[in-house]
Amino acid sequence: MRLGVIDVGSNTVHLLVVDAYHPGAHPMPDYSHSTVLRLAEQLTPAGDISPRGADRLSRVITSCVEVAEERGVSQLMGFATSAIREAGNTEAVLSQVKEASGVDLEVLDGDDEARVTFLAARRWFGWSAGRLLLMDVGGGSLELAAGLDELPDVAVSLPLGAGRLTRELDGDPPGSRGVKELRKRVRAEIATVQPRLARGGERDLAVGTSKTIRSLARACGAAPRAEGPYVRRTLTHADLSALVQRLATMPAAERAALPGVSAGRAPQLLAGAVVVEAAMDLFGVGSLAVCPWALREGLILRFLDAMTGRDQP
Repeated sequence: MRLGVIDVGSNTVHLLVVDAYHPGAHPMPDYSHSTVLRLAEQLTPAGDISPRGADRLSRVITSCVEVAEERGVSQLMGFATSAIREAGNTEAVLSQVKEASGVDLEVLDGDDEARVTFLAARRWFGWSAGRLLLMDVGGGSLELAAGLDELPDVAVSLPLGAGRLTRELDGDPPGSRGVKELRKRVRAEIATVQPRLARGGERDLAVGTSKTIRSLARACGAAPRAEGPYVRRTLTHADLSALVQRLATMPAAERAALPGVSAGRAPQLLAGAVVVEAAMDLFGVGSLAVCPWALREGLILRFLDAMTGRDQP
């Protein structure tokens, strides 16, 4: 079976196509297609997604449907995260997208986003990894989860996405005072949930997912994507702290010259690094294991589990 999932994030719309040959099989990637939309920047002063933003989203989703059909996808799913769920006109945008493309986007709440991403990390690392602590930095939110099973004991979402926080920083590069204030606010917010995530017991493995964390790891010397998904990649706290200091003095154009950092990702890399460094500090994490699977893969795994009845008690 060839499956497709459309993930509408705050920065990009991403289509992932995978093959699942039989129940329990490893979903094998067939094709990946993404469009930078920056939907979170298409907001009116009232907090609605603008008509222009909704039109662009509808066109991009329609394009994803066409690509999926060309790839022979038999089952296509669509999901949206913080940019759409927080908009004041969510239902109107969803209706417009469905009318234009036929895709009925499901809006994930933040905690569910964390749970599904945790499932992907658990399947990737397996039971031998023990108790996991997950960190996932998106454009609009930070997801944190911890647990020993396939579903976490605790899953939370905080409005600390790299794109959202970048809009709070003035200047390119921003001044040291702005970075210091952002750092203080981020740490205060993460600290409010830290006791809940630590309550279940000591972690065995800390895991990081998302493009932001992969970019930070690559900029700190992790293996490039061309070496494949099975190469072990880590992001250490020491390397990240040094990188944060460098990023704070670099304009976006200079950040884009770092290994693994695209021009589109460069402007928000500093804010993302501040969030990850804060989370690693507060949870006492010396090193993150970088997981190539995240939300999209978790959604596909959840769908396959439902088909086979694996998600039933």
